[in-house]
Amino acid sequence: QVQLVESGGGLVQAGGSLRLSCAASGRTFSSYDMGWFRQAPGKERKFVARISWSGGNIYYADSVKGRFTISRDNAKNTVYLQMNSLKPEDTAVYYCAATLVPGQVGAVFYDYWGQGTQVIVSS
Repeated sequence: QVQLVESGGGLVQAGGSLRLSCAASGRTFSSYDMGWFRQAPGKERKFVARISWSGGNIYYADSVKGRFTISRDNAKNTVYLQMNSLKPEDTAVYYCAATLVPGQVGAVFYDYWGQGTQVIVSS
């Protein structure tokens, strides 16, 4: 089992940057592919980015490609989401999630979720 705790959210002006962190408990963190999702008020949860257990396979949603970077440090049991050139439409609660099923962008495939961290981008 994996427990996930996100941090790093906050209020930032458009064009600014934030780095989200997701700390995982459990000795098997390095076995899991990790994903970031976000959910804006009144909208469904959407895929943002994912990274394979080794870090060698990464995939982004088109809406964040070129602005966001996902990475992981298996020695620290942590996955990161560096967010640059933020836009008001990036405002959402951001969740990290873990899955043993590789290459997935659907939330249904992720078994473990954090509680989320709020990101607000002002215009």
